[in-house]
Amino acid sequence: MKKRLAALLCALLLTVSGLPAASALEGEAARAADTLTTLGLLDATYDLDAPATRARAAVLLVDLAGAARAAAADNWIAGFLDLPASIAQEVNYAARQGWINGVTPVAFRPDGVLTANAWSAFLLRMLGWSDADGDFTISDAAGFAQRIGLFPIAYTGALTQGDLFEMAADALTFSYQDGSATVIGRLVSQGAVSRSAANALGLLNPALTARQAADRCTAAVFRLDTYETEAYWKDGISTGEASGFFISADGLAVTNYHSIQDAVRAAAVLSTGDVYEVESVIYYDPGIDIAVLRVSQTALKGHDTTAFATLELAPSGTGDLRVGDTVYAIGSPLGLGLAVSSGIVSATQREVDRYDLPCVMSTADISEGSSGGALLNVYGQVVAVTSGAYVYGNSMYLAVPIDPVLSADLTGQGQTLAEVQAAESAA
Repeated sequence: MKKRLAALLCALLLTVSGLPAASALEGEAARAADTLTTLGLLDATYDLDAPATRARAAVLLVDLAGAARAAAADNWIAGFLDLPASIAQEVNYAARQGWINGVTPVAFRPDGVLTANAWSAFLLRMLGWSDADGDFTISDAAGFAQRIGLFPIAYTGALTQGDLFEMAADALTFSYQDGSATVIGRLVSQGAVSRSAANALGLLNPALTARQAADRCTAAVFRLDTYETEAYWKDGISTGEASGFFISADGLAVTNYHSIQDAVRAAAVLSTGDVYEVESVIYYDPGIDIAVLRVSQTALKGHDTTAFATLELAPSGTGDLRVGDTVYAIGSPLGLGLAVSSGIVSATQREVDRYDLPCVMSTADISEGSSGGALLNVYGQVVAVTSGAYVYGNSMYLAVPIDPVLSADLTGQGQTLAEVQAAESAA
């Protein structure tokens, strides 16, 4: 068995070793460039492999904001002495809005190399986030953007034009901080982009493909490492691995109760590698196997954060779910990292002995470690929490309905994990 396992691992290593980095996939960059060009946000003169410049970033930023006409009509001057006339209006306008800044007070350096942190900072400011107010730091702008779900993959260092276009295309379906609209929604409402073009690209379709669900929702899901004793916590030895997902930017998260029932400590491990301690349990119910946690925004490992990516709960819970509906499951099976699967609902009211409420049964694959993950409808809304499976069945995966969370009081301070464990042990 050990020899067979070793051979399998070698085969897997050989299989994955040739895969290119996500940000280097030319097909992705080309598709992003085509999307921006179709929307009229990018001209056809570009080289995907060429270095991205601060000049191109400034022009693209203004176009993403739907502010090209406003920039052309604005005579305000930022004071940069190195701006060619071809980009002066866009740079001055973006500087006036506080979206961009120069390398010095009088030098923008339009041909300077564009870094992932600089471009992320430009976009975040345009979307309503502020480094001046402490929402993020320039040195961690790209990491923060990934943590809140703006980008589905990590970007570091100097960007190519292809990277720039991919990041801009990802931003199209992201919401402004105040929740007023998505970038593409505002562009369409302003008339800066035609509705027909946006529709043709599927950018206004509320139903998500599996790829879109993965890109837009995975950042809000985490691996949940649990610790049965303080000694294990101190030594960094986890005794259990499950999943969870954020439902509020300030750290409210959902998981299964059985994922935490033996734990005195727990930590959320994001797709970025950042780790945050579970501070308290705000709500739990063993009978329906749901718990709502409060996760700290101070990192045990990585970067402190002012916000997490979140998932929306389906307003009617499982009320609108029907047999045959497509669903997506996101969690951390076997503790190996976040994974996405798709399937269909095979039952919406499956009675199961261990649960006080009927479960959703689907064919979206989950495994040990997926407990506490999100089961999403095609609109990216959580309808249930992935919880278990029939041992002797095929594609018979169970999820407990999210409905109780919709009506739960989540305003209290809650209890520590140790306090919950003690209370349940004494019951």
